[in-house]
Amino acid sequence: MQENTITEQPLSVSQLNRQVKFMLETHYGSTLVEGEISGLIRPASGHAYFTLKDSQSQIRCAMFKSSLTRTKYVPKDGDQVQLRGRVSLYEARGEYQFVAQTIRPSGEGALQQAFIVLKAKLEQEGLFDADHKRPLPSSINKIGVVTSSSGAAIHDILTVLKRRYPGIEVILYPSLVQGKGAAEAISKAIAVANAREEVDVLIVGRGGGSLEDLWSFNEEQVARAIFASEIPVVSAVGHEIDFSIADFVADIRAATPSAAAELLSPDRLEVMQALDGYEQWFNRSIQDTLDQKFLVLNHIQKRLRHPGAKLEEQELALMNTQARLNRQIESILELQKGKLNSLAARYLNQNPLKQLPIRQQSLSNLATRLGMSLDKQIRQADQALTSKSRELNAISPLATLDRGFSITLDEEKKVLNSIAEVKEGQKIKTKFKDGEVTSVVKSINTVSQ
Repeated sequence: MQENTITEQPLSVSQLNRQVKFMLETHYGSTLVEGEISGLIRPASGHAYFTLKDSQSQIRCAMFKSSLTRTKYVPKDGDQVQLRGRVSLYEARGEYQFVAQTIRPSGEGALQQAFIVLKAKLEQEGLFDADHKRPLPSSINKIGVVTSSSGAAIHDILTVLKRRYPGIEVILYPSLVQGKGAAEAISKAIAVANAREEVDVLIVGRGGGSLEDLWSFNEEQVARAIFASEIPVVSAVGHEIDFSIADFVADIRAATPSAAAELLSPDRLEVMQALDGYEQWFNRSIQDTLDQKFLVLNHIQKRLRHPGAKLEEQELALMNTQARLNRQIESILELQKGKLNSLAARYLNQNPLKQLPIRQQSLSNLATRLGMSLDKQIRQADQALTSKSRELNAISPLATLDRGFSITLDEEKKVLNSIAEVKEGQKIKTKFKDGEVTSVVKSINTVSQ
């Protein structure tokens, strides 16, 4: 019987390398590794190839141009660095390697952590608050600079000021800006500038460098010196991408020392243009004022007349007024004369001697009319009385008596109209046309209805 065997298919080198590469990349992922750079090569492609080693081992490393352009650090042989990237395999050669995505000097990790801790502490204390920021003076005549006397910062500042506005005076307060004792020197220079009170604003800064080079501007001592300054402080540390604790505490941050000089100085050409504009405005203003005054003067000259002509005009006006007044007086006299004649005529017509016969005749006529009116009223009243008497007699009880009837009254002289009003023993009185009888009721007889 033939023995069954399983035939194993071999992997190609490419397949093996691809599988190993996949295992390495999926197992490790993003990894942070530290070591010393050796054999650094920078070909025309812009990529970097080097070996990262320690005292016992080494590994080939690659860093592509796109990753290098994102960092301000320039690696060189002998640097102790920290790389973050992924473990991989270069399939073409079967070489195990590390592909770095970021790179920084080894010491920067601790410095960055110290930066974060101090920044949080000072921010909590309020050193970064906008309420404490001092405004820049509106007019700057003297600028103080705290930096190294031999560094690029003072040279850049002087160059910009010479180009833009040479009239600004610069006072240098020389100081160490790097290494041991730099933080203390910077703080002391800021204090000296405040004690002298000879500048309008302070620039505190230096040129670019690594995080270690710029570290003195991240010291707490420098931050508190800037915060305590009575003179407004412009922080100008490193390059545009660099940020320091001094930047957060200062009243204004400038990206570079040159940018600080640009910020604090007016452009000479702009100033000259502004002065030319002011001069033109001033000349126009003076000319406009002179033109207005000339118009006013011309108008006054036209209105100004000879005194003799003015007197003649006033004399003519006086004559016209006098003539008008005379006419008004004559008119008033004529009017008053007419009124006086009318009053005299009325007086003559109302003379008592003349009015007496008229009044006597009028009185006689009134007496005659009054007598006639009284006679007429008496006759009318007599006729009315006679008529009313007839009407009264027609309805009078006495007229009833004349026809043979009588009227019975009780003791209170109330007319008794019914037998029901009479009681036995009651005294009653009966009236006739020619007298009355008093009697006593002895009996009462009622007539049935």
